[in-house]
Amino acid sequence: MQLEKERHALLVFPHPDDEAFTCGGTVRLLANHGVPVTYACLTLGEMGRNLGNPPFATRESLPEIRRIELQAASKAMGISDLRMLGFRDKTIEFEDDEKMVQLVLDLIAELNPSLIFTFLPGFSVHPDHEATARAVVEAVRRLPKEKRPKVWACGFANDTVERNGEPHIELDVSSVKLDKVAALRAHLSQTAWMMSDSAKRVEDGQPMSDSWLNVERFYVIEFPDDNDHSLDSATI
Repeated sequence: MQLEKERHALLVFPHPDDEAFTCGGTVRLLANHGVPVTYACLTLGEMGRNLGNPPFATRESLPEIRRIELQAASKAMGISDLRMLGFRDKTIEFEDDEKMVQLVLDLIAELNPSLIFTFLPGFSVHPDHEATARAVVEAVRRLPKEKRPKVWACGFANDTVERNGEPHIELDVSSVKLDKVAALRAHLSQTAWMMSDSAKRVEDGQPMSDSWLNVERFYVIEFPDDNDHSLDSATI
């Protein structure tokens, strides 16, 4: 599949590095084609599990480390507008649903995106991921049909394909793989273990598929019944 020229792309994810893993290559391709990209990152991931061994950070210092990492990763992906929205990590699930929906509606009203990236509701594992995805889907549903941006969602629960079939969109991002790797490396506080493990496997001569770096896959959220305002009316 070839990417269309989008008016504006909006990413809505709860944590730094969510964007690099899910759509880093696609975002770089869009940016290379002159598409403005806004990333609304809800938290600084201050409850990230990795503090290093030996520790390189404390709970107090990790937020600033991840802020700097996020800025570097955004640069690697060509993101032109980074919004760090200041919510606390691991609390998005407890925020008022209407408040989160309105936040997304305000972003859409300001930016007029033609494409939004987020997680796939029900198949994104982490409670903050799920709350973010619900807010995005509900916000887009409330818009008039002719004003709705496309929503491309990333799901990675073990039963995602079993329950939903194969993703609708598969994009070859191999031409910008190095940019995606740079974005992942920028989030070193959380990705060092993964990058180190991959390098060691190569050094040891072990076979390793890097298809996840070359290809990105998305489900397209659809809204089949404009009269049904329940979350369950969204399909993929």
